[in-house]
Amino acid sequence: MNAGAHVTAASVPRGERRWVGFRTIVIREFSRITRIWGQTLVPPAITATLYFIIFGSLIGRRIGDMGGVSYMQYIAPGLIMMSVITNSYGNVVSSFFGAKFGRHLEELLVAPLPNWLIVLGYIAGGVVRGLLVGLLVTLIALFFTHLHVEHIVAVLAAVLLTSVIFSLLGFVNAVFAKNFDQISFVPTFILTPMTYLGGVFYSITMLPEWAQHVSKANPILYMVNAFRYGFLGLSDVNLGVSFALMTVAAAALFGLCVWLMEKGTGTRE
Repeated sequence: MNAGAHVTAASVPRGERRWVGFRTIVIREFSRITRIWGQTLVPPAITATLYFIIFGSLIGRRIGDMGGVSYMQYIAPGLIMMSVITNSYGNVVSSFFGAKFGRHLEELLVAPLPNWLIVLGYIAGGVVRGLLVGLLVTLIALFFTHLHVEHIVAVLAAVLLTSVIFSLLGFVNAVFAKNFDQISFVPTFILTPMTYLGGVFYSITMLPEWAQHVSKANPILYMVNAFRYGFLGLSDVNLGVSFALMTVAAAALFGLCVWLMEKGTGTRE
C-alpha cells in the first residue's frame, strides 16, 4: 500500500505539486489572519483612527496646508503605508517563528517543495495581511478626508513592493530569532523609529539641509513618498530612484531568504 501511494504521489506533475504546496501555505496564512482578526485587523484600525483624530483633526488644524493640500490629506497615504509596513513585517516574523517554535516547520521542510516556494508562500501571506490592513486604513481615511488617486500604477506598485520588502525582512528576522524577545527587538527599536522619521507626518523640506540629507538615507522615506505621489502627485524624492531602490531591495532580500533556507540557518541548527 505504501509503495502504491508513493507511486501515485510521484506520478503527480511537479508543477501541480508545487502549486498545491504554495496554495496550502497561503490558505493557512490567510486562515490565521482571519481566525485571529481581533489581533491582526482590529488593532491597526484603532491605531490609524487615533492618528487621524489626533494628528489630522487636532494638530492638523494648526499646521494648515502642506504641499498645497490639507494636512489630513497629506498624512493619509503615509498612515496607510505605515500600517502596510508594520503588518506585512509582523505577519511573517510571527508566523514563521511560530512554526519554528512549535516544531512543525520540519513537516514543511521535508515536503517536496523547493525553498524558494516556501519563502514565496510566507511572503504571500505577509502581503495579504499588509494589503488587507492597508485597505482597511484607507476606508477609515475616507471618513476624515478626501482621497483622489492621481497615478494608480504608482499606488499599486509602491504598496506591493513595500509589502514584499517588509515581508521578506520579517522572514529574515524570524530565521535568526531564537526567542520571542528577538522578534520584537527589530520592530520596536529599528522599524518604528525609521517609519516615524520616514516622512509619514511631514515633508523633509521642512527640515534643515543637513537633516534632509540624513533623512534620504532612510529607505522608508522613498516608499512613503512613492505611495504619496500616487495619491497626491507630491514627492520629496526622485520617483525613479524610489522604485529602483524598492525593486533591487525586493530581489536582493528574496535571494537572501532563499539562501538562508538552503543553508538551513535557524531551521536545521
